[in-house]
Amino acid sequence: MFRKPRARRSLAGRVAIVVVTTAVVAAAATLAFDRLFESWLLAGAVALLVTLPPAIWLTGRALDRWSRGIRAVTDGISSLKDRDFSVSVTASTEDEVGDLTREYNSLGERLRRERLDLYQRELLLDTVVQTTPLALVLTNANDAIVFANIAARQLFAAGRKLEGLAFGGLLASAPAPLREAVESGVDTLFTVEVDGEAEVFHVSHRPFTLNNQPHRLLLFKQLTREMAAQEVAIWKKVIRVIAHELNNSLAPISSLAHSGQALAGGSDGERLARVFSTIEERASHLATFIEGYSRFAKLPRPRPAPVAWRTLLAGLQDSLSFRVVEPLPSREGWFDATQVEQVLINLIKNAIESGSPEDEVTVSAFERHGGVTIEVADRGGGLAGEVLRDALLPFYSTKPKGTGLGLTLCREIVDAHGGRLSIANREGGGAVVTVWLPERDVKGDASNYRG
Repeated sequence: MFRKPRARRSLAGRVAIVVVTTAVVAAAATLAFDRLFESWLLAGAVALLVTLPPAIWLTGRALDRWSRGIRAVTDGISSLKDRDFSVSVTASTEDEVGDLTREYNSLGERLRRERLDLYQRELLLDTVVQTTPLALVLTNANDAIVFANIAARQLFAAGRKLEGLAFGGLLASAPAPLREAVESGVDTLFTVEVDGEAEVFHVSHRPFTLNNQPHRLLLFKQLTREMAAQEVAIWKKVIRVIAHELNNSLAPISSLAHSGQALAGGSDGERLARVFSTIEERASHLATFIEGYSRFAKLPRPRPAPVAWRTLLAGLQDSLSFRVVEPLPSREGWFDATQVEQVLINLIKNAIESGSPEDEVTVSAFERHGGVTIEVADRGGGLAGEVLRDALLPFYSTKPKGTGLGLTLCREIVDAHGGRLSIANREGGGAVVTVWLPERDVKGDASNYRG
């Protein structure tokens, strides 16, 4: 058995019915009293006095449910302002007020669901932030600590609460390396002594705006284990590489020396000459190998000075085959010309050895992001995923006789200039190495860079 739906009546229709009914009753009463008093004015006044109170009463009764519905929605909106989303209103009429009530209930339900979802996300985020080994400290424009997680409390205050404290005052009693790392305002590594042992940390600075106010987020990551593991891995690789190179050179040298000793007493001078020539070649290779490691370990501090781009690249074209992409920057570069020239030599040689046609090995330079970007590109075979990932690691090389120091040395030089180096495959084949170098500091200090 189906329930018959209630008829929908509009608010304007109900008011019209009350007005029309009141007007009809007033007119009928005026006609009736006109016969009694024989005066339109007196009859109208009496009819008004008689019909007005019932009309007011009927109007109030007719609008009572609407008034109650509107008051209920008004109270509900007040609850929403107070962030109380639990209040709902029963829709008692099938008209505009009923529609308003149902829309209010729908809004309240949606806000309740969103609030619950937001609470769950906040709970998850807080759990992640509090349990992460990263020490997080959030400070406001007045350098007061707004938030600090458990790791930060352990690092700075032995587990005590930090919120509300002045971060500068907290740093006053902190170890000097930590204080200097924070005051530098740049991402850097520093070492402090914790429980009698040296611990390596990395600090990151992230400024941002929160509630229209400037804030700063500092992240302190302990890298002691990672650094130790990486150091051991690198030393193992160094030992393997050096042992391999020494064996490759010393074994034939020893054998050839023995052969030379045997031939010294004979008359075969030609064979003896070949023996000594091979010994010289292997000794020269070994010297070059050791010299490469020596240069990497003794990289001097860059001495930047003005450098003309066309002069720099023209000098390289005297010994290397590549094409310069025009136009070049109109302003002079500001870097150590000898060191950057060494970077370009290594990169151009790699591009040439990639199998690229000579006219497709290009060098371009252009101004970008407050500095100058240099791109060395080729149309060789490109780089496999593993090679692209490990190309900048020390001692990694795909060449049979490579030391794995070329790109590492390039990155060290670029980093020392305050720049960045990256490698990527080109669309259409080949690879491109991008070097970004910052402009000269506005103060003109040759030792200061901005990146």
